[in-house]
Amino acid sequence: MVSQDQIIDKLRECIDPELGVNIIDLGLIYSVNIEGPRINVLMTLTTPGCPLDSYFVQDITSKLKTIKGISDVSVELTFDPPWAPAKMSQESKDLLGFVN
Repeated sequence: MVSQDQIIDKLRECIDPELGVNIIDLGLIYSVNIEGPRINVLMTLTTPGCPLDSYFVQDITSKLKTIKGISDVSVELTFDPPWAPAKMSQESKDLLGFVN
């Protein structure tokens, strides 16, 4: 069976091409639900008009399907609650120059 840690580790390989930081540390992933061979990901984007929505869906899907035992991936986008810099890891805040 696939573990939550395996999924999170694989999602760390999904890098925002504009910011150069992975989607976990950016705080874009709200939840990961494992239902046997199906993975449901609930995520947000930094802004509702972000043009990278389909890029992220495709990148997440292709990366997660490389894990043995995963045959289906669903990525749902939400803006409730909206993303804010406070959702970022301290490391990514430091890297991008955010001041606490």
